[in-house]
Amino acid sequence: MLTRDPIDPNALLAAVADVTAGGNVLFVGTTRSLTDGATTTCLAYEAHEPLARAVLAGLVAEARDRFALVGCGVVHRLGTVAAGEASVAVAASAPHRKAAFAAGEWLMDRIKREVPIWKCEHRLDGSRAWVHGDMSPDALSRMAEDRNHP
Repeated sequence: MLTRDPIDPNALLAAVADVTAGGNVLFVGTTRSLTDGATTTCLAYEAHEPLARAVLAGLVAEARDRFALVGCGVVHRLGTVAAGEASVAVAASAPHRKAAFAAGEWLMDRIKREVPIWKCEHRLDGSRAWVHGDMSPDALSRMAEDRNHP
C-alpha cells in the first residue's frame, strides 16, 4: 500500500496478525538524519504509482507463498518524510519466527530493488540527491511492459 499519511506500524502489525502465527515481525524503516556524513533534513518520495502498487501486491503475494505466511503487509510513504519518521513498514506473520524474519528481510530487499519508488535526499546544506536501488529507466520500461503483458 502507498500512502501520503504517517504510517501506523501497530495497525499494520495488527492487520497481519493471526491466531495461528507464532512469529509476528514488524520492520519500520525511518528517515535517518545522517547519510554518508551529510545531514539529511527529509526525504521526498515519488513513485510510478500504478506500477508500484502492482509490484508491491505481487511481492506480498510471493512472500506469502514463499515463506508460508499467514499474514503479510507493506506500507510505503510517498511525499515528504521528515528525519525520524517512518518511510516504510513491513509486517509478516508465520507459524514460526524464522519464516517471519526471513520474509521481512526478503521483502525489504526486493522493495528497494524492484519497486518504482524514488527518494530525493534533502540535505541541510541545501543540496539534493535522487536515490533508487538498481532501477534504471530501461528497467522501469521492461517492468511496465511485463506487467501489461502477462
